[in-house]
Amino acid sequence: MKKVLIISYYWPPAGGPGVQRWLKFVKYLPDFNIHPVVYIPENPTYPLLDKNLEQEVDLNKITILKNKIFEPYAWASFFSKKDTKKISSGIITNKRKQTFIEKMLLWVRGNLFIPDARVYWVKPSIKYLSEYIKANNIETVITTGPPHSLHLIGLGLKNEFPNIKWLADFRDPWTTIGYYKELKLSNRSHKKHLQFEHNVLNTADQILVTSPTTKKEFEQLTKQPITVITNGYDVENVGKVALDDKFSLAHIGSFLSKRNPRVFWKSLSELIKENSLFNAHFELKLIGAVSQEILDTIAEFKLTTHTNYLGYMSHHEAVIAQRSSQVLLLIEIDSDETRSIIPGKLFEYMAAERPILAIGPEQADIEKIIKETNTGVFTTYDEKDKIKETILSYFNQYLDKNLKVYPVGLNQYSRKNLTQQLQQLL
Repeated sequence: MKKVLIISYYWPPAGGPGVQRWLKFVKYLPDFNIHPVVYIPENPTYPLLDKNLEQEVDLNKITILKNKIFEPYAWASFFSKKDTKKISSGIITNKRKQTFIEKMLLWVRGNLFIPDARVYWVKPSIKYLSEYIKANNIETVITTGPPHSLHLIGLGLKNEFPNIKWLADFRDPWTTIGYYKELKLSNRSHKKHLQFEHNVLNTADQILVTSPTTKKEFEQLTKQPITVITNGYDVENVGKVALDDKFSLAHIGSFLSKRNPRVFWKSLSELIKENSLFNAHFELKLIGAVSQEILDTIAEFKLTTHTNYLGYMSHHEAVIAQRSSQVLLLIEIDSDETRSIIPGKLFEYMAAERPILAIGPEQADIEKIIKETNTGVFTTYDEKDKIKETILSYFNQYLDKNLKVYPVGLNQYSRKNLTQQLQQLL
């Protein structure tokens, strides 16, 4: 059986979207005669925990390697545990509302820890893994980021073992990711990021990305082969789930400050005023971390009494919530940089077989997927009439007890089929 070394920061008991992609690949790789050797930190600082995910893989079919990591976020929490956890989990407050501690932490994060706060794990990992590779005849290494420091581990191993095959997997872009501009980078720090990105993209034997737009972007930076393997959905054993009695519109996952289309909130506010039945039946469900700016906007449009903020849930609970909701809400930041972002939850939304209302930038990759699978409606931030009409249409179908979708072609996004695509590259 072929052994493949997979270097990942996120692994159970970590919760949130960062852990899902490689946890599922590792789950299914043994079915394709590949033995995953997963290298992870021994003492990580995870902003979200979900111990239920530890049951996803058969530990008898994989090997886990652990090595200690120096975690600046653990140190930074001495100043402000709340602000540190927000930044660690990707929630960056609007500039005008940032505390002094937030500004300081962002500057430190951007300029002293390049490419990210896990950079001090690079050298110890190269040393540790070099010995393991020699002793175990490892021929293939995979790094997955963010954090992109892990690609520097792959770069170091490739320099030491030129004949090894290295796959660099980008769950998100590097210097064009939405929050990159918020890191208060000096010119020197920015150039260092660009150099690291260039070195990784032009040294790895194979680049993996999760969206067609990221592939096009990286094709301008490297001649190395680039393959798109999206995220996907897995078979979830949750049984039959009853739909909510209310007309529930649910957003599941981190609700960041910049994912804040005012036309959406205005549409809801108008429907509540204009339609007494909508006012009586509507419920906004928020599951996961929600920024204060989003909550403030909800209050501004007088939607608080219709809002059910349930906080963070385990992945299993979130899957049940998806299947019980009447409509699923997907919002992406309205910028050119986010056209490439295809959230992992999109595929779980599709598998839940509930109508999706997606709002994002023009030419977003998510638009094509939603249209091709017949799983919902995509609108831009400028299409208020379309947003309002879609919500009202869904509501009328709900009243008629006929609110459903008829997906097509979902099987291509199953985790097992995606793992088979990966196996073909290996």
